[in-house]
Parts: sequence; C-alpha cells; structure tokens
Amino acid sequence: MTTAPPTRQAPAEPANALDRFFEISRRGSTVSTEIRGGLVTFVTMAYIVILNPIILSGKPDVAGDMLDFNAVGAATALTAGVMTILFGLVTRLPFGFAAGLGINAFVAFSVVGQVTWPEAMALVMINGAIIVLLAATGLRKAIFDAVPFQLKIAITVGIGLFIAFIGFVNSGFVTATGASSPPVGLGVNGSVATVPSLLFVVTLIITGILVALRIKGGMLIGLIGGTVLAVIVEAIWQIGPRGFDDEGNVVNAGGWGLTVPALTGSPVSVPDLSLIGAVDFSFDLGKVSLVAIVMIVFTLLFTNFFDAMGTMTGLAKEANLADDNGDFPRIKSALVVEGVGAIAGGATSSSSSTVFIESGAGIGEGARTGLANVVTGLVFLVAMFFTPLTSIVPTEIAAAALIIVGAMMMAQIRHIDFADFRVLLPVFLTVSVMPLTYSIANGIGAGFVSWVLIHAFSGRARSISPLLWVVGAGFLIFFARGPIEALFGVGI
Repeated sequence: MTTAPPTRQAPAEPANALDRFFEISRRGSTVSTEIRGGLVTFVTMAYIVILNPIILSGKPDVAGDMLDFNAVGAATALTAGVMTILFGLVTRLPFGFAAGLGINAFVAFSVVGQVTWPEAMALVMINGAIIVLLAATGLRKAIFDAVPFQLKIAITVGIGLFIAFIGFVNSGFVTATGASSPPVGLGVNGSVATVPSLLFVVTLIITGILVALRIKGGMLIGLIGGTVLAVIVEAIWQIGPRGFDDEGNVVNAGGWGLTVPALTGSPVSVPDLSLIGAVDFSFDLGKVSLVAIVMIVFTLLFTNFFDAMGTMTGLAKEANLADDNGDFPRIKSALVVEGVGAIAGGATSSSSSTVFIESGAGIGEGARTGLANVVTGLVFLVAMFFTPLTSIVPTEIAAAALIIVGAMMMAQIRHIDFADFRVLLPVFLTVSVMPLTYSIANGIGAGFVSWVLIHAFSGRARSISPLLWVVGAGFLIFFARGPIEALFGVGI
C-alpha cells in the first residue's frame, strides 16, 4: 500500500485590503503581531536618536564648525521614520532604517578632517546615488548572487554575533580593559559590579524565559518590564549617567551608559529641522584633493554596499523569507530603496540611513511584513516630538533583546557542512571578524578574499564566479586603503 505524499497547505486567504497588500496572512502573521514586532524594533533602535547626535555633533569639521545636537537628533528621527515607512511600503519587508553607525563614525572621525560638514553630507549623497544606480541596473544583485551559499549563511551568523556583541558592550557586561591583553573583559574588574549591568542580566533572563515559553509578546514584555524596573531603581537610588571629566577619566563608573531612565522636564519638544538641505557640492579642491574625495566615496560605498546587503540577507533568513540562494521578495526594490536611504541621510545631515540589524528583534517577536515597518516608522516620527520619552529606555535594557536575537540568528550555522576546510576557514573568518572589528563589511571582506584565494590555490579556481574575483580584488583595495592613501598623499 502506497501513501500519498502530503499536500502543501495553501496560504491563508487575505482578510482585507491591508492584509492583501502586506501579505500578512500569506506569511503566517497577524496585524497584532506586526504591530507588536514594529514596536519591539523601535525600542531596540530608539537609541540611535541619542547616539547619532553624540557621534556627529561633537566633532568640528575642517572649518571648525559643529552640528547642533538637537538638530541632529530631530533629523535622525525624521529620516529613520520616513525611510522605514518607505521601505515597508515598497518592499513589504520588516527591516527598519536609521543612521548607520559604521558610516557616521567614519564621517565624524575621518571625513570632516578634510571637508566641511555640508561637503561631507554631499559625499554621503553621492555614495547613495551610486548605490541606487548599481541596484537599478541589477549589478548590485548580480554581485551578491555570485556569493557562495555558505558565505551567505556565514554572513547571517556573523551578524548575529555582531548584534550580540553590541548588546554586551551597550549593557556594560563587556568592557574595554585598557590593556593590550586581554583588550576586553567582564564588567568592572572582572565582575558585574554596576546596577545597570545587573538589570541587563535580569532583563535578559526574564526575556529569555518568556521567549522559551513561546509567550506572545515575550520580548516586548521583557523590554517594558526591564524599563519600568530601571525607572524605579533610578528614582530610588539616583544612579545617574556615566561620563568623563576634562582629563578623560571615568566619572560615576557605575552609572547608566547613554540614557538615564527618568523623565526630567516636559516630555514634549518642538523638533529642530534646520539641518535639512544643509549640503554643499562645491568642493574646494584647494583644500581637499580629488583623490581624497574619490577615496572617501570609495570607502563609503564599500561599507554601505556590503553592510546593507549582508544585513538584509541575515534578517530575511531569520524571518524565513529568503530562499536557499539567500534571495528574498522584492530584493531589487529593497536594494534601490536602501541607496535612497543614503541620499536621504546626507540630505538631512544625519549620515547614511541604512537597514538596521536591530530589526531582528522585531522579527524575533514575529514581524514578517512591511506593516511592522510602518509602525516603527510612525513611532520614529512621533519620537521627534517626544525625545525625553524616546530616551527613557536605557541601552542596558534594550541590549537584552539584542542578545536574544543574536542567539536566534546563530542557529543558521547548522545549514553549513564544515567537512571541507576550503569552506570552514572563510566561514570562520566571516563570522569572527565582524564582531571583533565591529564591522559587517570587514567580516564580509575577510570571507570573500579568503574564499577566492583558498579556492584558487587549492585547485578550485574554476568554481569561483568572475564577479567574485572582482569583488575580492575590490576588498583587497578596501583593506589596503591606508597605504594607498599614504601613497597618494591623502590623509583620511
């Protein structure tokens, strides 16, 4: 007697136009789940409204001018809100957008030493225009298609570890020792010695239990509960913020990292949008060379190009929206809109806006469609007027969600067969270099270059795609850009 093969269950019929547009039922989700996931994504991303101004506003440019803190904060929230909603509507994917940390740090600490802030943001916009062109012509997708399946999985796993490492650092659970060996350590002097870090641990355990029990909204419940507990603790003990004195010494080492969970003054403020359109394309070639401009754009392009693609692939895998080749729905549109995010970020002086890996928190909560993005984006727009409320969630509490997401993404490594060392070493380098260098692009580059070289010199040269050769060579230039800049007398 033969048994008929099981029939594949048909997707649920859409309940209404909203369901049909976002494919909510088809992806096994619900409106309430998407709303919950969008809120979780916002909670884990909200720190960027505070952190981005800290990075960008404290650095004078070549002319000695600085960006206003409140203006950068408002521009950051506005750009994140608009781009997150746009991405959700165009691609129907739950990937939140905000100012990219790697790019804004590069702009603040390297680029504005050569150009003014308006010129730096013009370069960010040029970078975005090139990305849009590459995406629209299909070249960006073709390059990523040339990436072997094992490296795509490695990118997902590496991003998971990167997310977790960000969470550990933001929570104070992992800190720099100031010594050459080991460079990082546990908490303060090898122990969890601060109240904020202790609350991180408590939130992590509680959230982990809720997720393990498959309680709906477990991650959001954990984050809200941890925040409420932090507000109560701060109200009782007045812990205050951690900071530095004029000589660089740590002041109040046991304080909160970036945000103090307490409301002071009015929770409402009028956003300062004066930085919108503050860009300058008339570069003074007497102060900065054309070679310097080209190298700046090259570095921005490589960082933006591969950070975003790696992040989107990892998030799509986590949401079960990617196929075996790493492709996901409306991938071309997603790549074009991501390039538009760089243009928008430059136009608002908030730095390139790109896909945020913290979106994995909302995906972990169940988000599967662009409706979650609409929710996240709307809250970002509202956050422009409620900066005090946005800053009430301490990074130590939000960090717990990042650890949970990192653990979830780590599970993807089971799909890789490590029997072949030609695969093992590039995968290992991809996964380890990302968190250790604090850069997704560095991890991807290490994986690409090692894959090409190891396969080429071990008898597998014919298996390497021509595009992968080109990208590998590009990453070699990317890694060697310091000596190249020195050769041409460029100091960036």
